[in-house]
Amino acid sequence: MTDTPPRRARSESEAEAFTLPADHLPFFIRGSQVVARALISSFTRVTVEGLEHVPGSGALILATNHVSNGDPPFVSGWLTPALGRPVHWMAKAEALEWPLAGWFMRQNGAFGIRRGAADTEAFRLARAVLDDGRVLGTFPEGTRSPTGALQQAKDGVTLLALRSGAPILPIGVAGTDRFWPRGSKLWRYGGSIAMRIGEPFILERGLGPDGKREPLDAVTTRLMLHIAELLPDRYRGVYGPLLSGSAPGSAPGPAPSPPDRVSSESVQ
Repeated sequence: MTDTPPRRARSESEAEAFTLPADHLPFFIRGSQVVARALISSFTRVTVEGLEHVPGSGALILATNHVSNGDPPFVSGWLTPALGRPVHWMAKAEALEWPLAGWFMRQNGAFGIRRGAADTEAFRLARAVLDDGRVLGTFPEGTRSPTGALQQAKDGVTLLALRSGAPILPIGVAGTDRFWPRGSKLWRYGGSIAMRIGEPFILERGLGPDGKREPLDAVTTRLMLHIAELLPDRYRGVYGPLLSGSAPGSAPGPAPSPPDRVSSESVQ
């Protein structure tokens, strides 16, 4: 009889993250989302589409464009209640050191990642979250866009999706760059913000014509096209020209249907 190898002991950050329940929302997080929705709705008009695509269980990667500090409370405030379980957000490490705000983010499931560095510990924690069937919140671009338009994404989220096999829920956010502009300490009154949620899909890495594995940046591009097709023109950035059906004077059509698209029912 073969002995089962001992399971790797969880790190301190993993142990802290796993204090949150996997299948329901604790009181503090539920209260946080109520406050977030009330505050945001009192300052601006909110539109949310696609909540019917949100899976009710299983590992899941949220992949969102990032244009404003208002994105996390907006997405979390409306999406977390629909999920019915905590989201473990990948956040910049320095933000978790802010007085009060850092504590608040940690209580809502955020954990730190060092930008511009190969953060092995953060990657390991993100993978552990998915392996345990939980929800991971990500911004594939890695930082806020200075223009509001999609910028070239990093490959970190792509690697997590490929190695874990977890489905990705694409999310497009628009208007938050005007609601809470970059460099502003407070959000503004008026205007509107919108969130569109697409269907979950499984990201796969295929083979090229030469029989070699598809380049990682090409896989990342396919991931980002799912987000770009949920956004208005001005937010599509570097991925706009890659969407099919675009022509001067006409509305861009949907992104090409990649082989990794699956229905929402298949991941529930």
